[in-house]
Amino acid sequence: MSAETLVQLLYLVSTALFILSLRWMSDPETARKGVFSGVAAMLLAVAGTLAGVMATGGTHYWWILGAFALGAAIGYPLAQVPLTAVPQRTALSHAFGGLAAGLVGTAKFFLYYGQRNEAALTTFIVVALVAEILLGFLTFTGSLLAAGKLQEVHWIPQRPVTYPGQNLTNFALFGLALALGVALVLHPLAPWAPWAFGGVILLSLAFGVLLIIPIGGADMPTVISILNSYAGLSAVAMGFVLNNKLLITAGALDGSSGLILSIIMCKAMNRSFFNVLFGAFGQAQASAAGGEQKAYKSDTVESAAQVMEQASLVVIVPGYGMAVAQAQHKVRELYDLLKKRGVTVKFAIHPVAGRMPGHMNVLLAEAEIPYTDLVEMDEINGDLPQADVALIIGANDVVNPAARADKTSPIYGMPIIDADKAKTVYAIKRSKNPGFAGIDNELYFLDKTFMLFGDAKSVVGELARKLAGDNSGH
Repeated sequence: MSAETLVQLLYLVSTALFILSLRWMSDPETARKGVFSGVAAMLLAVAGTLAGVMATGGTHYWWILGAFALGAAIGYPLAQVPLTAVPQRTALSHAFGGLAAGLVGTAKFFLYYGQRNEAALTTFIVVALVAEILLGFLTFTGSLLAAGKLQEVHWIPQRPVTYPGQNLTNFALFGLALALGVALVLHPLAPWAPWAFGGVILLSLAFGVLLIIPIGGADMPTVISILNSYAGLSAVAMGFVLNNKLLITAGALDGSSGLILSIIMCKAMNRSFFNVLFGAFGQAQASAAGGEQKAYKSDTVESAAQVMEQASLVVIVPGYGMAVAQAQHKVRELYDLLKKRGVTVKFAIHPVAGRMPGHMNVLLAEAEIPYTDLVEMDEINGDLPQADVALIIGANDVVNPAARADKTSPIYGMPIIDADKAKTVYAIKRSKNPGFAGIDNELYFLDKTFMLFGDAKSVVGELARKLAGDNSGH
């Protein structure tokens, strides 16, 4: 078997494993196998690249091994983050991927330009190079800013930052970058070509920041998946530049899966891409009736425990507050205690609850709550009118009835979990602040709703102690 045949065989097996990885990760029962498949695919891809370098007599494979070791040294600690930090860690991964694509494209252009290699700088290759750096550097800065917003870095505003003519300015900058790109395609070896290339890089870096600034924290999961799509497309372009079939197929898988995920999330919020990217969703809304403040009704944990232990059906609606407090194991305790009393317990899962699709499923699976009791929104809504108690744990916008009734609300039309149709509602909330959408939740002011203010882990733990008969408070 020739070295080239071996390399292509390794790339082919790697591609198949990437495809199987995506397929297996779509099901909780096979998700772990999907992760191992993806890891194996990447190892084979690196092995194939090394084999190709060594077969051509190259000596720079030590640089590849060194980069591999450096990447592993950085990547391992990044992987040790809590589940609440996975979205921002994912954004950082996209940033690194975009930066890698941009740097490779930059190196290739200046290599060919320095060689005055007109045969290498064909129209197709220059188009691919421009696409690679444009999408790569845009993804780099955009993903860094998205990660900062999700991490709630104090100097990065969580709410949208807008100014007059913002979208026009953004499109003008992007148009200028495209115009420079067209000029490069037409005259790749012109004396001014390196300056034009540098201009595309700077404009791409700026556009990545300006694209994310007007987007609020509520839309960051969707934005991250869109940036994932951009990173995949930049990898496709890089594959064409390097004549690497694996990069083309893996990048296409990455780009298409990111796009599909974005579409799923937009559908779950009943919003369009345009609204997500340019709608400045999440700006704080002024209170109605000239600033009139509505009143919450609080209740005690002991009273809530007494109501729940008398219930036939309790529906728990988890949200980001549960994730932040790492309350899933206390929720499991509560679940077990209610089940022992003959109470039917179900979990209502909204597609965009938390900060990434499947966030709640993963957290509850970590606490070993049976997957059969995790019920998707469309199915659970039919059961909520029969529910004696709906227990909201750190969820907000995904249970706000304004999405159904208030045409002036920014979340109007968004599918929600119908928690307001339960006979009694208890809501665990850290504070009286609004959710990511920046609006009050009408559910929390209904006569049937009682607030349990506090950290979700502490409140749920106290509920479990009361149900277990421990009245000591310890």
